[in-house]
Amino acid sequence: MFGSFSALGTVLFETRSSNVLAGSLAPGLPFNPLKLLLLVGWVYLCMYCVQQVQFGLLVPEKYKTMANLVCLFAGPVVLLSLVIAETIKKSRSGQSRFFDLLKQQFKNALTGLWSMRDPAAEEDTAFRLLDSSGRTMDEVCGHGQGKHEDAHILDQTESVIADAIERRASDILIDPQDASTYNIRLRIDGVLRNTQQLDAETCQAVINSIKAVSGMDISERRRPQDGAFTARRGDQAASFRVASSGTVNGEKLSIRVLNRGAAGYMLKDLGLSAKQNDIIRKALHKPSGMILICGPTGSGKTTTMYAMLNSIDRFTRNVITVEDPIEAMLPQTSQIEINPKAEITFANTLRSVLRQDPNVICVGEIRDEETAEIALRAAQTGHLVLATLHCDSNASAIARLMDLGVSRLLLSLGLNLILSQRLLRCLCTRCRKPASLSDTQIAEFNKKSIDYGGIYEAGGCRQCDKTGYFGRTAICDIMVVDEDLKAQIANGDSFPAQMRTEGSQQGRSNLRKQGLKKVVTGVTSLEELKRVVG
Repeated sequence: MFGSFSALGTVLFETRSSNVLAGSLAPGLPFNPLKLLLLVGWVYLCMYCVQQVQFGLLVPEKYKTMANLVCLFAGPVVLLSLVIAETIKKSRSGQSRFFDLLKQQFKNALTGLWSMRDPAAEEDTAFRLLDSSGRTMDEVCGHGQGKHEDAHILDQTESVIADAIERRASDILIDPQDASTYNIRLRIDGVLRNTQQLDAETCQAVINSIKAVSGMDISERRRPQDGAFTARRGDQAASFRVASSGTVNGEKLSIRVLNRGAAGYMLKDLGLSAKQNDIIRKALHKPSGMILICGPTGSGKTTTMYAMLNSIDRFTRNVITVEDPIEAMLPQTSQIEINPKAEITFANTLRSVLRQDPNVICVGEIRDEETAEIALRAAQTGHLVLATLHCDSNASAIARLMDLGVSRLLLSLGLNLILSQRLLRCLCTRCRKPASLSDTQIAEFNKKSIDYGGIYEAGGCRQCDKTGYFGRTAICDIMVVDEDLKAQIANGDSFPAQMRTEGSQQGRSNLRKQGLKKVVTGVTSLEELKRVVG
């Protein structure tokens, strides 16, 4: 202790003795500003190190008092030694490479320093996770001493969610790699990317925090559970749906980021051709009939459905939607969310909706025969019905509805338009570069009289996170159910088998043509078109 006071006296003596030199640099000041700033910075770092030692896991509990005293005067040196020792220990256990772990440790330290700023100044821009009743994660997980001990876990949880939002992720996957390591992956523009690794103890605490704020049972780690929560920063908010399940190496968590911005999309924003937009608008102006949007999971069906609803005059038409879940709030629209636990299903809700004088009915997803039959009957009785269906193509949509047990006559009378959709990643405009085409590709383009001078390929820059792609655009295959097709559906015995083969091949060909138009105009690349369409 006496040595510590001596060291402090030495610093003060050096500060005083440097006044003569400081006079030439800053006349009238009785101290050296540079050394004063260094002293304040050193004290600031020491206090931060004391905080990390007290509430962290680097030092055992019985040695924390002594470590705090040492850190008051030599904090950064002690903390650096502890971090390096912990990193060497983890790297030897095979969790990850030494320099990757060390980089992550310093990143966490900088995050902690940044979070030590005045909280009152950042209150309006603070990132908060809220449960269904509006309580923050701090309130859900408890107050007092427990809150301080688990503060780093709560910060880590908020950091994972905030990073996903900033990087435009649609899904967050937290799954165990082995018994000691968890991977956190983000699905950005439809492609999964590894973002970070956490040790099992820390990541399980993060999972428990998310489950607690989502209204799930944190003691149950094997039985699948569902939940939901929201995140808010200032006036901006995002909604999340959570699903958990037990795996061999531990508990897995899948978080879907709901696209609240979908409410602002119009048909012109989807990337469809002018001809396709005209076909969709004509179908939307009809008083009755069904418009069916189909595609695999994550192909943008809900966003397209919202864009269609935004093209309808909702002031003069009564629009009611039945969704699971409601992803975005639409003005002048009655939106109903499905809740099977309360016996609010698609079929039960549709029966009730038909008694509410609707003009337009939107069905979030057709999953069973009863829902399909009610929706198609509503399309025949003076209602315009928009619905989505998980399937591969327009042809397979008709075949699947038949497999669900819907009669051919009902299909032929109810369907007006079927739209099959895919999403292609757009090339980053900052780093895209002219494509290097092979001789075979050039010969193929010349054979089809296609100008390949505007074809680009992916590069990589900071904006696109070194991927070469930023954002997505839609390509669609549209099938107008005209009178001839209605007759084939109603009368053709071999129609389902024919649609599964010839129809599916034709649908993929149409999608490929629409995608190729975007390739030759530099919107996307040949590699991306091949990845999505084949």
